[in-house]
Amino acid sequence: MPMNVILLERVPKLGQMGDVVKVKPGFARNYLLPQKKALRATKDNITYFESQRKVLEAQNLERRQEAEAVGAKMSDLKVSIIRQASEALQLYGSVTSRDIAEGAAAQGVKIERSQVELDKPIKALGEHKIKIHLHPEVVVEISVLVARSADEAEFLAKGGKLVAETERAAMEAAEAAQRAADQAAALFEAKAAEAAEGETAEAAAEETPADQK
Repeated sequence: MPMNVILLERVPKLGQMGDVVKVKPGFARNYLLPQKKALRATKDNITYFESQRKVLEAQNLERRQEAEAVGAKMSDLKVSIIRQASEALQLYGSVTSRDIAEGAAAQGVKIERSQVELDKPIKALGEHKIKIHLHPEVVVEISVLVARSADEAEFLAKGGKLVAETERAAMEAAEAAQRAADQAAALFEAKAAEAAEGETAEAAAEETPADQK
């Protein structure tokens, strides 16, 4: 049976501070209650919440302001993670929320792995936009640069795009074919122009009176 809880802070897709909502017991026991995001919605707890509402709201405001200050410093954060990968740009392994948190820490930015929104591990090279939940009301987006070397990560940081070897070969073949087609078209136009000039000269010669030849 669903469990009624009273939220102590805003919880995405559930409600705002003070809302009484129904949730699955497992979600409440394993996440909401131990993380102190909610209390069981008993009569005593609801009374306690109402008596502490102003204090809780003030604490929430303070935490939000702190998160906003941290978020402002993270707006241009680019976390570089070096991994081995195939020519198709697929990783031998994956990048997880823990890797991202550790990568940020290496750059002097402390975030918890639980704050990293990652539906599934990253399995390809390139730049990945990842959301970081600093507070229920403060979410920032950072760039995670997954590369095979520091130079490649720098290339990505400057806006570069990695291309798989098979795709690169196909692009080079297409470019070569286009160049060949352009050269053939130019040669055809040159010969056509030369032929037209020849025909014009012959016609002019035929129209010239015999006594002027």
